[in-house]
Amino acid sequence: PCAVAALVGLSFSGAIGLTFLMLGCALEYYGVYWPMFVLIFYFICPIPHFIAKRVSDDSDAASSACRELAYFFTTGIVVSAFGFPIILARVEAIKWGACGLVLAGNAVIFLTILGFFLVFGRGDDFSWEQW
Repeated sequence: PCAVAALVGLSFSGAIGLTFLMLGCALEYYGVYWPMFVLIFYFICPIPHFIAKRVSDDSDAASSACRELAYFFTTGIVVSAFGFPIILARVEAIKWGACGLVLAGNAVIFLTILGFFLVFGRGDDFSWEQW
């Protein structure tokens, strides 16, 4: 029951984040779909974590080089996702209001991804490997 409630809450927050992203693109005042390329960052964000989880089998170690490298790459992906709409706004490819909506969507989506790994990444009865 608790895992189902967490999954529903994460789904709801993911939908809110994607709504902010779509509003930044689809509102008639903005009308440019360049910020949709941020979706690529959403999809590649968890990949370093998955690779590090698969490669490093020593879960009792406090830190490993592979896990630290995965954190580094994930941080670079997240920073790039926040920087992309700012650069688009600076070169006037999108308006600053659209940039703000995309940044708000980024914050919600990345917090949702973090929440997913915090809730389902412990290796309990319910884990992300089941999904």
